[in-house]
Amino acid sequence: MSIAKLPSAGFSITARLSLEADAGAIGRLTTAVGEAGAIVTALDVVSSDHRRVVVDLTCDTADSAHAQRISEVMSALPGIKVRKVSDRTFLLHLGGKIEVTSKVSLRNRDELSMAYTPGVARVCQAIAENPDDARRLTIKRNTVAVVTDGSAVLGLGNLGPAAALPVMEGKAALFKKFAGVDAWPVVLDTQDTDAIVEIVAAIAPGYGGINLEDIAAPRCFEIEERLRERLDIPVFHDDQHGTAIVVLAALMNALTVVDKDAADVRIVVSGAGAAGTAIMNLLTQHGVGDIVPCDRVGALYRGMPGLTPAWQRLLEKTNKDNFSGSLKEAVAGADVFIGVSAPNILEGADVATMAKDPIVFALANPDPEIDPREAAEHATIVATGRSDQPNQINNVLAFPGVFRGMLDAQATGWSDEAALAAAHAIAGVVGADKVNPSFIVPSVFDPHVAPAVAQAVKTALRPAETNGNS
Repeated sequence: MSIAKLPSAGFSITARLSLEADAGAIGRLTTAVGEAGAIVTALDVVSSDHRRVVVDLTCDTADSAHAQRISEVMSALPGIKVRKVSDRTFLLHLGGKIEVTSKVSLRNRDELSMAYTPGVARVCQAIAENPDDARRLTIKRNTVAVVTDGSAVLGLGNLGPAAALPVMEGKAALFKKFAGVDAWPVVLDTQDTDAIVEIVAAIAPGYGGINLEDIAAPRCFEIEERLRERLDIPVFHDDQHGTAIVVLAALMNALTVVDKDAADVRIVVSGAGAAGTAIMNLLTQHGVGDIVPCDRVGALYRGMPGLTPAWQRLLEKTNKDNFSGSLKEAVAGADVFIGVSAPNILEGADVATMAKDPIVFALANPDPEIDPREAAEHATIVATGRSDQPNQINNVLAFPGVFRGMLDAQATGWSDEAALAAAHAIAGVVGADKVNPSFIVPSVFDPHVAPAVAQAVKTALRPAETNGNS
């Protein structure tokens, strides 16, 4: 059973309406909209005369179909004319969400001659003589490329590069908002692994880091690995490592709440793609007791037919007892369930079979692996990827601070030590005195998160710069 859809700002609409100028018209309008299941958030009078009033009514709806029904309800009201209905999410995206602005004023000839010709020539020559100066004297110092081929956009699938652009713009806006990092979308009209590697390598001189985004597995593994070998700047696939960092941070605090040690717990992970594999690798680095990886076929085990190379490497350090069976069978007796897979694959009865004080991270979006309210009937701690539920595990807790730290360290690569440091930093922002079953990760708007992560990553990477990409 999926979660009932509730009105949210993601499906907010603004309707311009002309009403008869009588005292009860606005009341009848807002009542009808509320009874139809929407939440009125604003009502502004645009103009009026002795006969009619023009108003803008803004309300949250549950989805596009609900928004259409609300429009029909308003149109059916006597004495009311609907002039226009606007989807506020689409309005927000008009013309894109980011822009380039100049850091220098260029107010006169002197400033122009320093910023551009002839003065800029001396800066070019300095960089030619010492290429490392590009990190100091150009946007490379603070700029990240957000690279995608559009093959795995959110939970929507292979939509292609143009349809992926709104997500990449949003990512760039989050980089700037939370960590002051300048990021730019790079959407590639190819899904050929060799071509992607060559293109990214060719544009890399202008960036201080590469954020790979929404690239489908298993190609994302090879693309990241090959780029790390070729480039002298960090390459970070956020769907893998950002997710893993935040999951580990949440797990650290969750285990504190239930008074269990990481070395003693058994964890079942549903979804052995990019995110799931990275989560399991980082949990292994953290020293968890055992992990049973599961995918559509059930538990992955050594000797299983059809194992991919990535799964074979994963099984070298997971599933100690070589368990084979269904996901539901694997969950029985487990301390922790982590889902990065598909909606509605577990029920409350499955959580009831888990060990004492079970922890459930159901992270599939928009519909998780189990309704969190059903999971909460048996689990001590429940987390999802949704903003309308407590304990939202969101990558924005990690990637802005991670790249801020990498850029500040002038890092040449990424490491497991940096990932572990970032997870500890996020967990630490909550604080041992505040952590509880409904508060295991900080808010994405907590201003302490990005600086804490940045400092932890910077400290972890600076001594390791000469080690290359690990």
